Amino acid sequence: MSTFWYFSYNTLIIILIHMSKRRFDQKQIEQLLSNPNVSKCSEKSITYSKDFKIRAVRQYQGGLTARQIFKEANLDVELVGEYTAQNCVGDWIKIHKTKGADALLTEARGRSGGRPKTKWTTDTDKIKYLEAKVAYLKAENDFLAKLRAKKAE
Repeated sequence: MSTFWYFSYNTLIIILIHMSKRRFDQKQIEQLLSNPNVSKCSEKSITYSKDFKIRAVRQYQGGLTARQIFKEANLDVELVGEYTAQNCVGDWIKIHKTKGADALLTEARGRSGGRPKTKWTTDTDKIKYLEAKVAYLKAENDFLAKLRAKKAE
């Protein structure tokens, strides 16, 4: 359950709304996949076509609302969800502003997290790191060999 706060001048009202996860049945999935603006659809998620994302950003910048954009694309806003449409267009706008239109052409879900890769400023830095690593591993192997020898005694 999520708690939403509504403030008025005289009272404080707390509204509890049960948040359900939307699931699509097979008929709804087929309906969504028949739309050229949907590239993939599963029980839990919809992946929109790259062209649709770019077109939606341009239409939004032109003054259309997310609901109007989805209606013009023949996507059932009731099926997709009013807030889902708003969130999708909002996310695409943010991506377009921060990373450019090309970022909308690649699927980024599941690829941006995790520990950042080590960046080498020069090849000599990388060589120094790798030499130190080799030396450490050799020392570790020597230690383990001595430990095995001691256990064998």
